[in-house]
Amino acid sequence: MGKHDGKKKKGKDKNEGEIAADATSSEESSSEAYAKELARLQQETAHLQAWVKKTGARIVIVFEGRDAAGKGGVIKRLTERVSPRVFRVTALPAPTDREKSQIYMQRYIQHLPAAGEIVIFDRSWYNRPGVERVMGFCSDDSARRFLELAPRFEAAMVESGIILLKYFLDVSEKEQEKRFRQRIADPLRQWKLSPMDVESYRRWWDYTRAYNEMIRMTDTEFAPWWIVPSDDKKRARINCISHILSSIPYERVKFTEPDLGKRQKRPDGFAEDDHVRRNVPDVF
Repeated sequence: MGKHDGKKKKGKDKNEGEIAADATSSEESSSEAYAKELARLQQETAHLQAWVKKTGARIVIVFEGRDAAGKGGVIKRLTERVSPRVFRVTALPAPTDREKSQIYMQRYIQHLPAAGEIVIFDRSWYNRPGVERVMGFCSDDSARRFLELAPRFEAAMVESGIILLKYFLDVSEKEQEKRFRQRIADPLRQWKLSPMDVESYRRWWDYTRAYNEMIRMTDTEFAPWWIVPSDDKKRARINCISHILSSIPYERVKFTEPDLGKRQKRPDGFAEDDHVRRNVPDVF
């Protein structure tokens, strides 16, 4: 018998119910902290928006990454409390026959920001060395030529005064599969699972090689790639939005409260319109 045998424990062992309660409490605390920090960051994006409008700044934010890595979630939280006229999200569909005959960058150039705009590319010109290359929509030579020219294109953007930020959201094989299976099982998420997503699942290592070369050849001092580990979606959102805000030299713009004045008085002899109006049924 060991020397510790028979000694009474100072504390009681927790039962399964208590352990589960502790876990739930921890999750709630984590969710509260996330919600609080997200609210703070979204308030800062409103300040950023005011500065962009006042100064006429032009900003481009590129989001690339693995399928199911959470790009849409970051973009949604970044833009849900600001004006779509300032924060414009661009997610281009497959090119038309006419666009296929254009210079490759041409369809993207027309979406670049004017003064007082932030353009967010939900996938971008980097489709070429990524999905187009892996899926055989362009040749290896075309992809490599793009990788040689892209830094020059981005240098011209930056030299013109555009602030360019590039983010690559990365997710593990295990977490990506988990998210794909959640999409399959949930009718509210099934629309997110495209044939291209399924192919990206099957061709994990083809995409790995393509993305590694893409990042290596287009990571520059004037337009670096920032990698966002996103197995933890909430952490990825907070980290990415924080980095965006810290990368733009904005200042808070003083808000001038408008004078609402007085409403006009009801006109003498005003009669309510007697036309029958169709009200939406009250179901809640």
